Amino acid sequence: MTGIKIDGIKVANDVKKRVALAVEQLKSEGITPCLATVLIGENQASATYVRNKHKACTEVGIETKDHKLSSHISQDELNQLISELNNDKSIHGILVQLPLPKQLDEFETTSRIFPTKDVDGLTPHNVGLLSLKKALLKPCTPSGIMELFEFYNIDLAGKKAVLINRSNLVGKPLYHLLLQKNATVITCHSKTTDLPHHCKNADIIITGVGDRTKFTLTSDMIKNDSIIIDVAITRHNDKLVGDADFSEIIETASYATPVPGGVGPMTVAMLLKNTVTAATLSKGIVS
Repeated sequence: MTGIKIDGIKVANDVKKRVALAVEQLKSEGITPCLATVLIGENQASATYVRNKHKACTEVGIETKDHKLSSHISQDELNQLISELNNDKSIHGILVQLPLPKQLDEFETTSRIFPTKDVDGLTPHNVGLLSLKKALLKPCTPSGIMELFEFYNIDLAGKKAVLINRSNLVGKPLYHLLLQKNATVITCHSKTTDLPHHCKNADIIITGVGDRTKFTLTSDMIKNDSIIIDVAITRHNDKLVGDADFSEIIETASYATPVPGGVGPMTVAMLLKNTVTAATLSKGIVS
């Protein structure tokens, strides 16, 4: 029996509608949500991501301020810009597009962003709050995945969830979010032994390897009626693909996300939601 496609575009549009209403309400109170983006260098993929984020902001009424910097910028110069954005009361969210050129330190850069303007949820302060179930600004991709579960009424309590990713952007924050919903979470990675065994026993698999030459999740690795969330996106054989082939996986899974059109749209939608939350925090509306 064919499973149900988790439609990230549909859910993202639902989130955007709610965000647009929240933006209208904030504007009626004299607050215009504003996101500042910082793009360093000429990475075309990063430029496309930033452009898409600006477009999405415009669609829901969020203002944007774009800062494009030379790939040769020093850490001190970048730190100075972040300090200026931190102190600019008209800006509610700050997003530094990753990855950074090699002369710049990612931890130092993200750590300088005020936690209340950290719409990526990457500052040490917000990472710590997430582990304590106190975070208001959470990393966008993990929180987008949790939104998908909620939209499709997927109960996580007691479910065995296997994460095939341990990154700061996805795997680590998602571990805490799943745990908060009472899932039993196992994190797998490049050193995990017998990965197929873990997958075969999982109720939920969230995979984000992003390299088909190293890993592909196939239908014989999952059990009937499992739930598959494919976070990866990469180009393979001239096509955009995830870690699994959706048309194959959906014949065994009860729910699965396609690539593209699954998790990707949710990442941008949750960035918009975080920006509105940050704007609300700026006036002390959120306690």
